[in-house]
Amino acid sequence: MMVVRIGFFGLVAILLSVGMITPSFAHTTVHVEQYEIEVGWGIEPPVVGIRNDLVFKFTEAGETEGTRKAVTNVFKNIDATVMFGGASKKIDINSDSKPGYYFSPIIPTKTGSYSVELKGEIDGVFVDIKIPVEDVEPTAILDFPPSSSAGDTDIVALKNAISSLQQDISKLNSGETKISSSGGESYDFAIFGLSIASAAIILAIISLVKRK
Repeated sequence: MMVVRIGFFGLVAILLSVGMITPSFAHTTVHVEQYEIEVGWGIEPPVVGIRNDLVFKFTEAGETEGTRKAVTNVFKNIDATVMFGGASKKIDINSDSKPGYYFSPIIPTKTGSYSVELKGEIDGVFVDIKIPVEDVEPTAILDFPPSSSAGDTDIVALKNAISSLQQDISKLNSGETKISSSGGESYDFAIFGLSIASAAIILAIISLVKRK
């Protein structure tokens, strides 16, 4: 019963979150001496399994105070690696049509926190940094209608089945449900039937969890 309750409230939380999450522009900006480096996703929020781009912007102080200018040919001497947990992958960087902008196509395959590591040098300035980017979200953030709606129906049905099974067991233990006097075999058969019902409910719960 506890498993069903956890799954039920988890689905409720997902449904609520669909209406509460709003798109955000969450690029991360760091400074390495005179250079300003901005890293983030091309499409936000990033969603698991959907093609996206890691985008980069490099600028430095301009000739006029308070202005900045693009830095070109950055990745001639810098390697970029995308990281997730213990996994990492060196990525190829493409130059954007706008000076100082770069991008790398990627399909995030897992939800959670990603980061980008940059190692190398820009005109003699050594660069060795890890930059976190916005967390990748599950598809529920974009699903419509929510794919969990069918799961809600399944959970309600499972809760009803469990409640009915509990009532049958209670009636059997209290003597409210009578068993013929043919001996222990009838009682064993009744218990066997309840056990089969319990096993079926457990298998249904496992199947439901796997679908999630």
